[in-house]
Amino acid sequence: MENTNILERPFITITNLIWSFDHTTNQVNLLLVKRDNPPYSGYWALPETFMRENESAEEAALRLVREKIGMDLTGSHTEQLATFTNPRRTPGDRAISLAYMTFLPDKPLLKAGYGASDARWYTMGYTQRAYSFGDGERLFHTTQTPVQRAYYDSFDRDQVKAGQHLAFDHEWILKVACDRIRNKLDYQPNVLLILGSSFTLKNARRVYSPFLKTPVSDIDNSNFKKSHQELFTDLGTSEVKGPGRPARLYKLAHLIT
Repeated sequence: MENTNILERPFITITNLIWSFDHTTNQVNLLLVKRDNPPYSGYWALPETFMRENESAEEAALRLVREKIGMDLTGSHTEQLATFTNPRRTPGDRAISLAYMTFLPDKPLLKAGYGASDARWYTMGYTQRAYSFGDGERLFHTTQTPVQRAYYDSFDRDQVKAGQHLAFDHEWILKVACDRIRNKLDYQPNVLLILGSSFTLKNARRVYSPFLKTPVSDIDNSNFKKSHQELFTDLGTSEVKGPGRPARLYKLAHLIT
């Protein structure tokens, strides 16, 4: 007799990694929310939503941006990352995650939406072994394994404080996202959309820096310009007046405007 228990209909969640750039600090930022519902109530996490019956995964990812930060974006600012299906990634009922990345052209003020008690921008940094994200109070690091046992073994989870780890497998999802962005920097650097419709090479190097785990000063401007000239379209000089020569502005060449 067939064992019907081998068939599952898991929940489908949309996880959205929402990136921005702070033009005051010149640093890459990531949106995290503090969960207000179980499981992992009180834990910081990547923004999530359930995919509705009448929408595609991409539409759900864009809806999540509207609901969380009130911005209407086109699909050109969002790309699919990966599908995460480990059966132990969530406690209780099984849930698979379709993860997307969204690159915001602005860094808006945040207001926690449904299911969250807080929402903040976390600044991206790095160590030799991991990427890091901090807000001055907490610091989270990407993990090297898809599932951390401390999340799923109840006797361990009770001893792991909410401020020490992200919920679910989100530290692993973050690592996959950072690696994906890094691997695309030399042929499709969509992450530069966080700089807006145009950018200077200096700001582009500031975005590249944490993903390459390299100080900005070690990314030579002349070599950077030469090696990326096919990826960028020169728009001319900036109209912003200031000391010294006006900086040249560029845009991503592969985007259709």
